[in-house]
Amino acid sequence: MPLQAKVSSSSRRGLMCSIATLPCLLPLTHIFGSLRANANAMLPPGGDEYVRIKEELKKVLSKGKAAGVLRLVFHDAGTFEIDHDAGGMNGSIVYELERPENAGLKKSVKVLQKAKTQIDAIHPVSWADVIAVAGAEAIEVCGGPTIQVSLGRHDSLGADPEGKLPEETLDASGLKRCFQKKGFSTQELVALSGAHTLGSKGFGSPTSFDNSYYKVLLEKPPTPSGGMSTMIGLPSDHALVEDDECLRWIKKYADDENMFFEDFKNAYVKLVNSGVKWSSL
Repeated sequence: MPLQAKVSSSSRRGLMCSIATLPCLLPLTHIFGSLRANANAMLPPGGDEYVRIKEELKKVLSKGKAAGVLRLVFHDAGTFEIDHDAGGMNGSIVYELERPENAGLKKSVKVLQKAKTQIDAIHPVSWADVIAVAGAEAIEVCGGPTIQVSLGRHDSLGADPEGKLPEETLDASGLKRCFQKKGFSTQELVALSGAHTLGSKGFGSPTSFDNSYYKVLLEKPPTPSGGMSTMIGLPSDHALVEDDECLRWIKKYADDENMFFEDFKNAYVKLVNSGVKWSSL
């Protein structure tokens, strides 16, 4: 599924057309090739626009709101699938808030709306860019890695198709197939799942982004850090431990937080670039 970008050079247009005619290309090769072709459309992190977005987000984001904002990122970008020209990080989540899987996200949208209104007063910015940067800011404010993302995402004019998000009841095989359809490896699946360390799921402190998620998953049976007897996490979280390939990465990240931070950062950038239609600001 090629990503669309504004390319003024006729030679580049010809190159993209030639690439599109090669049916034998692997899906991930196709994605990365398209992302490179979009290099002229996306704006790199840094510069006045990026700084202004971060400054406004800092005013509305707190550790207590971080988990909801990060969930907003996953639910917007998570609709992407390689084989369909739809979904991905496109701001469509603002049209999808009534869906059962998005329950509770209205609060996060309202939080970001305050920042977006201030940013738009100076220079309009897409919902997709605001959400992508907000997720990175949420991670950083909770002690996680600093993540910079490019700007220039074009917003969708409507909702994405339903039924594209991973179900909470999937087993490890189902999760791996689901993420493969979105262009993500098993390693990236496990790394991105570490976002569940934030919030009320019971993995360590609800406002600290660290590798507690993996340490708790390795406990037999898992117990919340506060000593409560309630079950923590989702069925899909605990399903990862039952898969040998996933378990290898869980153990690596439990032992090495720096490795987790680096792999999560790379996977996050890939996530917020998935399915993007780039346009210059």
